[in-house]
Amino acid sequence: MKVYKFGGASVKSAQGVKTLLEIIGSEKSKLVVVVSAMGKTTNMLEEVVNSYFNRKPDLAQNVQIVKDFHKNLVNELYCHCGLDPQSLENKSDSDESQNDSDKLDEIFSCLEEILSQKPSLSYDFEYDRIVSFGEILSTYIVSDYLNSQGCKNQFIDVRTCLKSDDNYREGNIDFELSQKFVNEVLNFSDTQLYITQGFIAGTTTNQTTTLGREGSDYSAALLASMLDAESVTIWKDVPGVMNADPKRYSDVQIIPRLSYKEAIELSYCGASVIHPKTVKPLKNKKIPLYVKSFLEPQKDGSVINEFKEKVEMPPIYINKTNQVLLSLTPRDFSFIAEERLSSIFSLLAHYKVKVSIIQSSAISFSLCIDYNVAIFPSMIKEFQDEYEVKYNTDVELITIRHYSAEIIDKLINRKDVVLEQRERVTARFVVQN
Repeated sequence: MKVYKFGGASVKSAQGVKTLLEIIGSEKSKLVVVVSAMGKTTNMLEEVVNSYFNRKPDLAQNVQIVKDFHKNLVNELYCHCGLDPQSLENKSDSDESQNDSDKLDEIFSCLEEILSQKPSLSYDFEYDRIVSFGEILSTYIVSDYLNSQGCKNQFIDVRTCLKSDDNYREGNIDFELSQKFVNEVLNFSDTQLYITQGFIAGTTTNQTTTLGREGSDYSAALLASMLDAESVTIWKDVPGVMNADPKRYSDVQIIPRLSYKEAIELSYCGASVIHPKTVKPLKNKKIPLYVKSFLEPQKDGSVINEFKEKVEMPPIYINKTNQVLLSLTPRDFSFIAEERLSSIFSLLAHYKVKVSIIQSSAISFSLCIDYNVAIFPSMIKEFQDEYEVKYNTDVELITIRHYSAEIIDKLINRKDVVLEQRERVTARFVVQN
């Protein structure tokens, strides 16, 4: 059996869902299909979370944006196949799938029930139970559409299989317990095709958690490992793993082969092609990971695997935006020693902040971190109890793997570099935008 994962860009439109059907229809193996939230739904739902948690007046407006996007996509999807979505209301009770519109209304009613209540004191808890609706919506739509086109499948709520702790927004999977449930539920006894969600999991008390932003790749890898899959294929809007963002650079190329180690390094540096946690469960089982274009599925794309021979790599450029350069100086003029580092990283872990780069001197500690406007002011306030705090919110991190002096000069020339690090293979620059 194989695992396919379709990202948000691949199902952001009715045509994208139709293409998904074509790709699945050409596969003869047993399949588990992991689907992300459609398009920018996660971003939309993050706006809903912020409005709800902070009790802003635009909550209803933000919810309506999510509703309109999905209902418009469903209407367009069934018009494309010559069906009127409203005519599906006449299906008999024996039909396997109900009207998409009815299901959407049911899902949105569940969301609105949550939003009608007073929020808890935990932003992370509210984030997970609200943002997870994006994956539930997308998989219901995809599953019902495939069934309507004769591509019989079984919808699975992955929260019944993948079990995590209650570390909201960064759930840690209980691998042993999850393996038991995954093998019980995804047993292929009465279907060749399962449709399920990425990014989300469930606790033992049936609360929803998420696995970190862009965590659907990780979900696919976990399921593949637990099911001893033949391979995992991630379907994206690019032709494979590229040495740079084709939207930013003109002279990009596909990297046809990457080692597991190289893939981990790239993901850690901020490459958006795969989630940082994706590689480990696949490497443990030696399961190859393919990255292919859903726009050109016949092309080979890229493969991440274990290779005996050395794989030559081109220079790779990774631009990471939405960064903050944060500098901390102890108010008592003491050294940045182990005790201080421990307390700094403890606070960062508390706020679930991702650190991209660090640099230390005798009495100053600088970090380039992901910028989260929802928690940043509170975190800075806590740091200010012990440190003089300076920060820049308009910076970008540029990483060059397999660099040369010419490449650095080409990419960094005339940029305002505020922090720089170079290692044998990797050079990293924090630049002012």
